[in-house]
Amino acid sequence: MATETIHARGHENVTAKNRTTFEITKETHLTKRGDCIIAIDSSKGAIDLSQKLRKAAQSQNAKITIHIKANREFAIVNAWGHPQLTLTHPTDLVIRKSDYVCNRTLAIRADKAARDLPKTLVEKLKNPKQNVKITVTVEAAT
Repeated sequence: MATETIHARGHENVTAKNRTTFEITKETHLTKRGDCIIAIDSSKGAIDLSQKLRKAAQSQNAKITIHIKANREFAIVNAWGHPQLTLTHPTDLVIRKSDYVCNRTLAIRADKAARDLPKTLVEKLKNPKQNVKITVTVEAAT
């Protein structure tokens, strides 16, 4: 098992309307077109994740749990890793409901996208001063 904590913050343009993905980015600006982005100014992009977590996520049938917390509001997202994950993008981490994999993809077949997150959490994520803690846990299949 591998666990990693990522720190980010909210932004007034968070809409969390995307039906298929959500994204955390190191970028510090967000337009309303970025309807999948739920947090900005992240402490890590895909390439910054530890080797241990990256290797675990690339295991066949690796279970990935993403815990998103802002104050007392939170969401838990369950998803899967894949051997084709490269995790090489310098700024972005994308969690997808689909099986699509690219260098930004952290997890696939997620049980939630941006629009599925609790509305109370999304309201917190719209605050630019809101600190967001994202904990990623990977359980590699044995």
